Amino acid sequence: MTNGADIDDLIERLERAGERLRSQELSSADAARVIEECAELAVQASTELERRARGEQLAALSGQEPLTGPRQDSLL
Repeated sequence: MTNGADIDDLIERLERAGERLRSQELSSADAARVIEECAELAVQASTELERRARGEQLAALSGQEPLTGPRQDSLL
């Protein structure tokens, strides 16, 4: 998962799975499989969103000097 289309795909897949579960046309075993799929999709979406958030944080910090300790000319 590396781009916006992937997140949109995950959302669509989660929505379709929700529709299938609400339809009540699934056997217990099939419903359990759909629920497992939803959990996997949620993990993928969470991972992608976290990756994006970290990327935005890094982009916001670009150009800043890293903290390396006290300056050599400081009194402390």
